[in-house]
Amino acid sequence: MKILIVDDEPLARERMASLLHDLGGCELSGEASNGREAVEKAESLGVDLVLLDVAMPVMDGLEAARHLAGMASPPAVVFCTAFDQHALAAFEAAAVDYLVKPVRPERLAEAIERARRQRLGQQQPAPPVLPAQGSGRRRSHLSARLRGCLRLIPVDDIRYLQAEEKYVVVHHGRGEDLVEESLKSLEAEFGERFIRIHRNCLVAWAEFAELRRSPDGQVHAILRNGGTPLEVSRRCLPQLRERLKHL
Repeated sequence: MKILIVDDEPLARERMASLLHDLGGCELSGEASNGREAVEKAESLGVDLVLLDVAMPVMDGLEAARHLAGMASPPAVVFCTAFDQHALAAFEAAAVDYLVKPVRPERLAEAIERARRQRLGQQQPAPPVLPAQGSGRRRSHLSARLRGCLRLIPVDDIRYLQAEEKYVVVHHGRGEDLVEESLKSLEAEFGERFIRIHRNCLVAWAEFAELRRSPDGQVHAILRNGGTPLEVSRRCLPQLRERLKHL
């Protein structure tokens, strides 16, 4: 079993590595200090199991688990945390086990064996698991696939989202990426951060510079970071104008 340890506390990572060494039969492939780094390393290293803390900076463990589930060959996930109140959310994120710190060697061995059995019995990659809408948890990142690799896009970097056939094009500070999510679901999750200006477009509030009417009467949204002006539909215009007054 190739294992990745993820914890924002260096001493916690060190203790887990020591436990794995004492158990034997496992290969420690790497370590990560936050959820985003965990997803990136799990993909690049091709690990079988991620031992994942919950409360971490940048991206927490629950969100990281959902991004891991979207990989082409998702690793097994075992949560290791000092708190037990996240257990239900952990299993909703398809974790194979949930260990409360300080982790006992026998419980770690049991969790690893459970992950090993899951890996041996896995016929098809698990489908992507998106955040439960009822949980109130919003992702800090969207995940997109680029030439077979997973790319994480910070929501804070997104300028606007534009529907295109069955995909949504995410326009952000580093360029563009496609995500296989609906504009409607993204609006439901991130409605406080984005506003709809057209049936096929959501724009981040922070990106608005002005509304400009063209000679033919069509209104366009002008963004702070430049780029092509975005068409505002007549249906969305009244609500947009009203909400912009309160920015």
